[in-house]
Amino acid sequence: MRLLFLILLSALLVSQQTVAQKAELPLRVATYNLRLNVASDGVNAWPNRKDMVKNLVRYHNFDVFGTQEGFRGQLNDVAELSEYAFVGSGRDDGKEAGEHSAIFYRKSRLKMLQTGDFWLSQTPNQPSKGWDATCCNRICTWAKFQDLKTKQEFFFFSVHFDHEGIEARRQSGKLMVQKIKEIAKNAPVICTGDFNSTPDTEQIQTMQTLLTDTYRSTKRPAYGPVGTFTGFKLDAPLTDRIDYIFVSKEYAVLTYGVLTDSLRGLYPSDHFPVVADVVLR
Repeated sequence: MRLLFLILLSALLVSQQTVAQKAELPLRVATYNLRLNVASDGVNAWPNRKDMVKNLVRYHNFDVFGTQEGFRGQLNDVAELSEYAFVGSGRDDGKEAGEHSAIFYRKSRLKMLQTGDFWLSQTPNQPSKGWDATCCNRICTWAKFQDLKTKQEFFFFSVHFDHEGIEARRQSGKLMVQKIKEIAKNAPVICTGDFNSTPDTEQIQTMQTLLTDTYRSTKRPAYGPVGTFTGFKLDAPLTDRIDYIFVSKEYAVLTYGVLTDSLRGLYPSDHFPVVADVVLR
C-alpha cells in the first residue's frame, strides 16, 4: 500500500512539474516595420533587403510578430519562411490593396482561432482616414491564438499609427484601448506596432492605462539602443523610441531588446525590430 502511495505521489509531482514547465514556456514576440517596397530606396529597396529580413526572423526565432508597411508581395516574400503563416488585410480596401499591419506566427507553436481588422478612424469598420490624417488609411489587424504547447489562448494586435496627424495619433490611442477591451474582453493581450510616437506623448500614456510597456517592465536590462528608427542611416542618433510591444497584466516580461543587425553597412529595414520574451504568470 505504501509503495502504491509513493508511486501515485511521484506521478502527481511529475505531472505538476510538467504543467509548471508548460506554463513557464516563454513566447518570443516581436514588432517589425518592414519599410514599404519603393524603387526610389535604391540600394535599400525591398528586393535587396528581403533575404536579410527573412534571415533575421529565422535566426532570432520569433514565435509571433506584428509587421507594418508591408505590401502583399512583401508579406508573401516573408512567408517563404515555410514555418510561418500570416493574417492581415490591406488598409486601402480591406483585402490586399495597400500597406498591411499583418501578423506572422509560427505554425508549430500557435494555432490561429480568429482574426479581424479595424481602421483608425471615426468609422473603424470600413477603410477610412481618421481625424486630421491626410495621407493614408491606418489599419489594425488582430488575431486570437492558442499556444499549442501550453494550451493557453491570447489576443495579438498589430497597428501602425499615422505619421502626420497629431489628433489622429491621440485619438488612435483611445480607439486602441476601446477596441482591445471590446475584442479581447478579459483575455491576455499582446499589442505591437509602429506608433510614430515617443513615450511622453498622450497616446502612449493612454495605451499604458490598459497595457504595460515591455521596455519598462523587462526583468533583465533592456538590450540595444533606445531608438528604433534609423532611416537606413548607420549614424542615426537612435534616441526616439516609436516602436513598441505592450502586454496585459497577465504577462511577465523576461527580456526586451532592439535588434541592430546589419550586413555590410546595410540594414534590413529603416526600423529596428523590437523583441521581447514574455510568459503568462
